[in-house]
Amino acid sequence: WFILQYMSGFGNEHVSEDPRCPGALPEGQNNPQVCPYGLYAEQLSGSAFTCPRPTNKRSWLYRILPSVCHKPFKPLKEGHLTHNWDEAEPDPNQLRWKPFEIPKAPQKKLDFVSGLHTLCGAGEPRGRNGIAVHIFVCNTSMLDRCLYNSDGDFLIVPQQGKLLITTEFGKMLVEPNEICVIQQGMRFSVEVFGETRGYILEVYGAHFELPDLGPIGANGLANPRDFLVPVAWYEDRQVPTGYTVISKYQGKLFAAQQDFSPFNVVAWHGNYTPYKYHLEKFMVINSVAFDHADPSIFTVLTAKSTHPGVALADFVIFPPRWGVANNTFRPPYYHRNCMSEFMGLIKGHYEAKQEGFQPGGASLHSMMTPHGPDADCFEKASKAKLEPERVAEGTMAFMFESSLSLAVTKWGLQTSNCLDKNYYKCWEPLKSHFNQNCQ
Repeated sequence: WFILQYMSGFGNEHVSEDPRCPGALPEGQNNPQVCPYGLYAEQLSGSAFTCPRPTNKRSWLYRILPSVCHKPFKPLKEGHLTHNWDEAEPDPNQLRWKPFEIPKAPQKKLDFVSGLHTLCGAGEPRGRNGIAVHIFVCNTSMLDRCLYNSDGDFLIVPQQGKLLITTEFGKMLVEPNEICVIQQGMRFSVEVFGETRGYILEVYGAHFELPDLGPIGANGLANPRDFLVPVAWYEDRQVPTGYTVISKYQGKLFAAQQDFSPFNVVAWHGNYTPYKYHLEKFMVINSVAFDHADPSIFTVLTAKSTHPGVALADFVIFPPRWGVANNTFRPPYYHRNCMSEFMGLIKGHYEAKQEGFQPGGASLHSMMTPHGPDADCFEKASKAKLEPERVAEGTMAFMFESSLSLAVTKWGLQTSNCLDKNYYKCWEPLKSHFNQNCQ
């Protein structure tokens, strides 16, 4: 029995020790000759040692046995993970997927790892530059096995079912309308409570940050204090039948065996941690006069590229808010973008596409592929009486936006059998309203 507790703050220097072992953190140094309680000291580095202090990430873990105690890794043939972006021909069309099917447990048991499916991406992990978008569908918990990602960070967006995630830093409960980030190298195991589905944005070569606020000022968007970090929790558990540690390495899965639980960290300190965030905490900024502010005002987290102002990937949400703009077409406008836009829906109905875009489904509008509201939305919004109105009430849509040109996998285009081949038809009823005699 364990009461979930958290510490608050984004990127803070946290310290935590399991209350069963008071004084487990060494005082005044990181690596004493003998650690309290006979623990081993182990550093987890999330950045190069020589990174500037604002971007330097590391944590010290004090554990019963170090993570090096395992048998050799061997290839694991499981799941539909890939970073082969050439397995299907490029497709510049507007793409939309129906909700991804969750297999029933009696017919096919899938845990979080075996239920991972790569939908699209670009770049590759060896060069430390790229992203991937995965869908996870699962119906059973991970038993005596954990995963760590050697390639990059996972931003996990549950859509159906809650996740109880055990990490080396402690436990987190992540429910729909929350997100969590498991950063590169952190071991974690996922317990589920029925049929579960969600989305993952994986980033190679950068960590997620809070976006700069510029003229907005010191406050707004996602506030640092609303990010939650787990507190230390350990289990001193032997597993004679074997505990499986899975590594995602260069886009493939490998498994190693050990005879103890990897969640044996009694205490830790540092600024490199897993964390979670509730999307209802987002402070929305919006237009209060006319026209639209760019959707970058809805950015929760960003992973920066090497080009100033250009994101490798942004995580953007479209939360409930007030619409008050005067003389303005209020839904999202028609648009062609030099970025790639992948959208998912956690709950409700997206304002620009009331039908067809469903919770648990997705869409991809690739670089310079035109997109915008469907015909029905355009006609209604063009004739609507402009009064203050609640927008997106009961809804939460999100976007993974990237400066990379994303390729769709064979699973996404064919095997999943979820691609909506009639998506383009939602714009066919659009008609010309042009009248050269009327201004």
